Amino acid sequence: MMENRAAKVLQILKQTLALPAWTKSKPAPFETLVITIISQNTADINTAKAFETLSKRFEISPKALVSAPLGEIEAAIRTAGLWKAKAKTIQVAARCILEKYHGSLQPLLSLRLEQARDALMQFPGVGPKTADVVLLFSANQPTIPVDTHVDRVAKRLGFAPEKGDYEVVRQGLMALFKPADFLAVHLLFIAHGRKTCKSQRPLCSQCPVNAFCPSNGKWDTI
Repeated sequence: MMENRAAKVLQILKQTLALPAWTKSKPAPFETLVITIISQNTADINTAKAFETLSKRFEISPKALVSAPLGEIEAAIRTAGLWKAKAKTIQVAARCILEKYHGSLQPLLSLRLEQARDALMQFPGVGPKTADVVLLFSANQPTIPVDTHVDRVAKRLGFAPEKGDYEVVRQGLMALFKPADFLAVHLLFIAHGRKTCKSQRPLCSQCPVNAFCPSNGKWDTI
């Protein structure tokens, strides 16, 4: 059964890869939203630098970022790229939270999963992955964000159809794993994708889950 194979893959990844220390705590929802917006189409190191600069200049709260000059937000997050679009998205989201939710995401995050996802995606510039990250990391909601690494690993392992879109992959993974493991699945698939199951020239011969992978080394010859 695929569920048994999925459980074995997750068990091995847990044994061979480490989860980040921060997973023992729950990040503040608005901070998670801002970080995820900044992280779009950029490397982790650039995200970290941009968020650090932004948090040194402004309190990371809806009220503070709505009041901040847009140009200063842009300058603070410039290292992350696409700074004009991202700064606007951050400020518009902050304004929406102030106007609709009295400055707190908590009422929204307390909704049922799909309602909360829909509400978050009403913010301009916030798509399903950003919504799922906020819900999983900051609200313990049972969802699995699908980034490029999660998408690639899931498809190579045969856990999602090769041409499946975001929602097909998310639903496929959620059907295979227990909700208590959703955070681990998301983070470990990312780590495995970066370290071993790379987009170009994946290290199949070194892969700890090769025996459970339908691809089974075929990528080594590409």
